Amino acid sequence: MEFQMKEPVLIIGLGGAGCKLALDIKGTLGHDCLLISHDARDLNHDVSKILINTSPILNPSAYLIRGVSFGARESIEEKISNYSTVLVVANLAGKSGAALAPVVSQIGKESGKSVLSFGIMPFKFEKDRIFFSGVSLKRLKANSDCTVIIDNDALLESNPDLTPVKCNEITNAALLHVVSTLKSSSSLPLETSILSTSKDMPSVETSLRDSIKMLYEDATPGNIKSALMYVVGGNKVPIGVLNSMVNTISGIFGDDSTRVSMSLTAGESSKVVLLTSIEGETRFDKYDPLGFIPKENVLDWDEPDASVKIDLVLDQIE
Repeated sequence: MEFQMKEPVLIIGLGGAGCKLALDIKGTLGHDCLLISHDARDLNHDVSKILINTSPILNPSAYLIRGVSFGARESIEEKISNYSTVLVVANLAGKSGAALAPVVSQIGKESGKSVLSFGIMPFKFEKDRIFFSGVSLKRLKANSDCTVIIDNDALLESNPDLTPVKCNEITNAALLHVVSTLKSSSSLPLETSILSTSKDMPSVETSLRDSIKMLYEDATPGNIKSALMYVVGGNKVPIGVLNSMVNTISGIFGDDSTRVSMSLTAGESSKVVLLTSIEGETRFDKYDPLGFIPKENVLDWDEPDASVKIDLVLDQIE
């Protein structure tokens, strides 16, 4: 089964990084765009926008941002009402992205929309964000028909010489590359997929090795059900090399039921971007310490955890 993106499409960017990427995707695909954030600076663009007003709190917690966003539910429902597909882009390492992703994706699901989501995970050294991002991802996946996970930390572990800023640039470029192919090939594997890539390299075979190494940081080969290999600059690569790369991936995954396909695109530099469909556990499930408990044994709220801003006028008692 594959996710089919149906027009009209609305691209929703959540938080600072999500808003920036949503605008880039809008420039690539040409669809309408909606920006949502608690920071007005993220919304300084000439597109549809919703401000989650947490004033007068200067540094609101993610739980407070989420609580206030419930008040914008009707506005969000109205904005997405005329669209068939909602494409949600959220940086789950940021407060706004992690706070709003479960809420917005839930509204899309309950409105009967097809929901395609992209979630960017934090670096491992951002320990204060690991738990909240893991719980947000769990909810985002449950509300989405198809979820693509981008793990900056896996790229950094495979390339320790890279700076965090460079990691963000590489993974964001890979995300935009995959999204750009939705124009001509509007299908993605259902459920959960992991996006892995490498930095620009002279050899596509070396780039493939690094992409697989990044993938191994997040999932085991036995959990991979399909793999789509994008070869940037593949139009300049010998056919024998391309055939060898497909055989290499098929041999690594080892399961006859694992489907491997390839997409060639033009480019000045050589790079491999892997989009792999995952069934089973990934390392993101361990971000929530209680995530190993079976779902049927967990009592959970339908609404994600949030704190609500309540102004109480209390007389001072002396």
